[in-house]
Parts: sequence; C-alpha cells; structure tokens
Amino acid sequence: MLQINITQEMFIHYLISWGGAARYKEKKNIKFRDLIFDIPDSLSFIYQIKEIFGDEIYKFKSKNKEPLIIDCGANVGVSVLYFKKLYENCKIYAFEADKKIFQYLEQNIKNNNANNIELHNKAIWIDDNGIYFASDGADGGHIELDSKNTQKIDSVALKNILLKHSYIDFLKIDIEGAENEVLLDCKDSLNNIQNIFIEYHQRHDKPQNLGEIINILDKANFRIYLENITKYKSPFLIESKTCEFELQINIFGRKIPK
Repeated sequence: MLQINITQEMFIHYLISWGGAARYKEKKNIKFRDLIFDIPDSLSFIYQIKEIFGDEIYKFKSKNKEPLIIDCGANVGVSVLYFKKLYENCKIYAFEADKKIFQYLEQNIKNNNANNIELHNKAIWIDDNGIYFASDGADGGHIELDSKNTQKIDSVALKNILLKHSYIDFLKIDIEGAENEVLLDCKDSLNNIQNIFIEYHQRHDKPQNLGEIINILDKANFRIYLENITKYKSPFLIESKTCEFELQINIFGRKIPK
C-alpha cells in the first residue's frame, strides 16, 4: 500500500526536518520511505509528497502489466517515482522544461535505480520550435510568450507524442498555465488516453476557458471530476490582479468504455 496519512503534525515535522519554510535552499539525500531525493526547495517538495503519496491523486487502475505513462511537468521526480511504486514495470516518458530542475529529476531517478524511464529536458508545447521560459527555482517555472526576463528552451508538441502511441494508460499535464494552448492543440488526439490529469491554471490577464477544456474532455469521452485548489474564503471579493493565477483546479478524467 503506497498511501500514507500525512497529518498536519507530520507535515510540520517534514518541513522542519527537510529544511524549514525558507524557500529555494538545496537539500540532498532527503529520505522518504525507501526513496532518496535531492531537492531545490523544501516547501514545494513536501506539498508534492502530501498530494502524490499522501492523497494519491495520481492513483489509477490499469489492465496492462506494463502501463504507458506520459508525465508532462515531472519536476524533481516525485510523480515519476510514485508511478514506479504503483506499477513497477510501467514505461514512463517524463518531460521537464526547467534546466535546473531537470538536473534534480535526473539525479533522483539515478539515486533510486528506477528504470524504463525516458527523461526529456523540453517544454511541452504546441510545436517543436522552442519557447521562452521563466524559471522560479522550484515548481512554478512556466512558459512566457514575452521574452523579457526569460530564456529560450527546447519544446516539443504534445500532440505529436500522443499520436505515436496507440494506447496511453495515464497522461499527466502539470505545466503551469501552458495547458490551455496545449489541450486546444491536442483536442482531436485524446482518443487513446485512458486516464488524464490536468492541473488547470487561470491567469488573471487571460480569457477564462475552463468550459472549453471541459468540453474537449467530454467530447473525448472522459468522465470528469474537479477539485478546486484555490478555495478563496470570499470569492466575490477577490481582486484577480493580486495573484498571477486567479484559479487553480485539478481535473481528473477517466475514459468511459464504449
């Protein structure tokens, strides 16, 4: 059984043990169960441990002995190593855009002797022409169409990746706001995916298109569950411009058998 009930007391214990609340301080040889991690930031890492191993938000069923998983936005590898615990023989294609974070991902896969994993230091996007990227040193790096204060990195069209496979057990998309353009580009390429997870972000300066995303998934025959992450206490009083993302929702889609 992978799941662990991470109480508030345990959360605080991990936070203190793994570097405290100070952001962007590297820690090496962090031990969690039988796994070892090198991390650039304790707080974001603990939240990933809580969501992925505590809440098991990526847990899914597969009829295949070697499920195919595409992890878009693999960060330091917590999700990748969870999938390997869930299905030891699974095949994983993992993509991480941030060059610095990718180094942690590579090291963590190596440290834990995980195999049958392809790592790609590329941004998931709508083409292979490269894209401007803003790094935050942890889990919030994101694509920017404006080149100011960014660096140009390699990109890969998710649509082309999906079309290479006749059956995909699980597609995870956590790409910090780029999911909107990417999903619109992939709307006709989702038929072979059995389970999909999308961390949806709504920027305050962009048109709201959550309904369009849901419609795409519905047409691809997914049964949808939504989890609101923002959870404002007084939503009518929120000034959108006070935050980069005014809305963050976890979208879970499970293919309905025809």
